[in-house]
Amino acid sequence: MAVEARDDRGVLVQLAAPAEKVASISTFGADVLLALDIKPAAVTQFGPFSQADYLGDGLAGVPVIGSRSQVNMELLSQVDPDLILAIRRYTEMDSGRFDEIGAYAALNLVSLDDSLRAVALAGELLGKPQQAQAMNDRFLQKLNQYERQVPGNLTAALLVTGAEAPFIYYDHFLTAELLEHLGADNLGGELEQPEQGLPLGYRMRLEDLLRQDPDVIFLFASNKERAFTHNPVWPYLSAVREGRVYEVGQHWKEAAGPIARDLVLQEMAHRLYPHLFDMPSLPEHLRSRPYH
Repeated sequence: MAVEARDDRGVLVQLAAPAEKVASISTFGADVLLALDIKPAAVTQFGPFSQADYLGDGLAGVPVIGSRSQVNMELLSQVDPDLILAIRRYTEMDSGRFDEIGAYAALNLVSLDDSLRAVALAGELLGKPQQAQAMNDRFLQKLNQYERQVPGNLTAALLVTGAEAPFIYYDHFLTAELLEHLGADNLGGELEQPEQGLPLGYRMRLEDLLRQDPDVIFLFASNKERAFTHNPVWPYLSAVREGRVYEVGQHWKEAAGPIARDLVLQEMAHRLYPHLFDMPSLPEHLRSRPYH
């Protein structure tokens, strides 16, 4: 049975039969495949890690074919996939090379809408459209349930980098969108043309962050010591004084997959409103933790 779906370039991806051997360029592909009980044929690195730790043993034995921005084409060719689920902004310039290896679907994977659309696309190309739609429906139902429960009136910031000035995410970035759904105003603000997706955010001076003074700060993983936390301004932030700064896992940064976005939503709700929501069941090494 032939299947088809239109990717985020507007290109119609067509297969003579549902994909069985799928390469994942970005964590999203591996996430959605495992959520649909399909083992990926190949994956890219997960930030600084070889594989996505939050996916547990699901990727055991799956070959790693480089990073999402620098795919090893020789290894990918050896896998001989019938479908490549890829993050668009890192791979579109090499679309011709990917097309020579297997059917190539380019996905934006920035916003919540991008995530929902990408899950639906994967479902179509894998021959599991009902299962994929059910995952989206369950997530939206949970999101709506949380929205009805939260009191709101919080402000929050999502920060990353080890530099003197942290990088803060705009509202359209998926994790920031979840903040807004949970009644926490994301201090990164709006991108003038969010439909373009990029940039994801910008650098903010700590003095400017202090002027907005978020109630809660989430620190994304960084491979360097966070220089901005040694700035004399840092201790004056309300979130720092009140112990509401949390280091979070790499999956918060790559949250488009159905497993990742659900984990982030649950844990974010707990950290924002610990009296209302329990910490989700996570291995200790994956849990967010207070930053000291």
